[in-house]
Amino acid sequence: MAIRTATLSNKQKAAMLLVALGPDSSGKILETLTQDEVEALTLEIARMGKVNSETREVIIEEFYNLCVAQDFIAEGGVEAAREALAAAFGDDRADAIVGRVLQALQVMPFDFVKRADASQIVAFIQNEHPQTIALILAYLSSAQAANILQSLPGEIRADVAQRIATLDKTPPEVIREVERVLERKLSAVVEQDFSHAGGVKSLVDVLNYVDRSTEKTILESLAETAPEIAEAVKKLMFVFEDITLLDDRAIQLVLKEVDAKELGIALKGVGENVQLRIYKNMSERAAAMLKEDMEYMGPVRLRTVEDAQQRIVNIIRKLEESGEITVARGGGEEMIV
Repeated sequence: MAIRTATLSNKQKAAMLLVALGPDSSGKILETLTQDEVEALTLEIARMGKVNSETREVIIEEFYNLCVAQDFIAEGGVEAAREALAAAFGDDRADAIVGRVLQALQVMPFDFVKRADASQIVAFIQNEHPQTIALILAYLSSAQAANILQSLPGEIRADVAQRIATLDKTPPEVIREVERVLERKLSAVVEQDFSHAGGVKSLVDVLNYVDRSTEKTILESLAETAPEIAEAVKKLMFVFEDITLLDDRAIQLVLKEVDAKELGIALKGVGENVQLRIYKNMSERAAAMLKEDMEYMGPVRLRTVEDAQQRIVNIIRKLEESGEITVARGGGEEMIV
């Protein structure tokens, strides 16, 4: 009686396939795997009982179908692969094969968009609902999403930004539908099972790559329409450790605005590289006094340290907003005006 392959794990199927391929081919495959994977498959082979010819043929056919589907996806996209497989095996089986391939490849939703030019994407999506645009941008790299966001019409940028920050888990059927709409426009589409993207951190990553004007416009609008999101974004836009990214003159200007005691508390929670950068921009006497104060300070609550760091970050942002210092976006150099 044939083993019901639906009850077998992927590891068991892989082990049976290796046995069916023979030692030469299996040996070449095992050479490409990690030690843990080799050990797991070896254990499955050791546990394996007799596999009849019918089961063996089913597993080989399944493996072949998966390989064919993967090639179709690489060449023509998911929809092309599904259509070709549906013609050969029917819709249900085609969906099952494509689904397994996508899960194995860990293809992210909207992966096809990553290969498209930002200006082309903007042309296709700028008239979509802001929620749809936010969903798409949430799955792209921060740099690509930033290019698209700042190219969108000014009247919808902040709305899209707010929706990125408030995105939660999106049902897979919604993602598929949006992908299918874009597929008709961009001719390639990729999908995956349930996924999670968006949130304040996602929006911050995007804003870190947009130009200062776009960032300022979005934050000002968010401050009016969703002040809690605007505040959360501001707190994540520049963390205390990023002070090392400023040039020496900018750091010196910041230190003039900071209370020495608060600076000591803030430095209790950072690495030596940050402390040394601060000491470098102080006089020897001031640095010595700060170190002494920190030694006598003793243990400090983490919340107290974080609050002190955030107050200093707020000073940095205030100086930036007033134009006294400039923090370049997108990984550029920081400079003082």
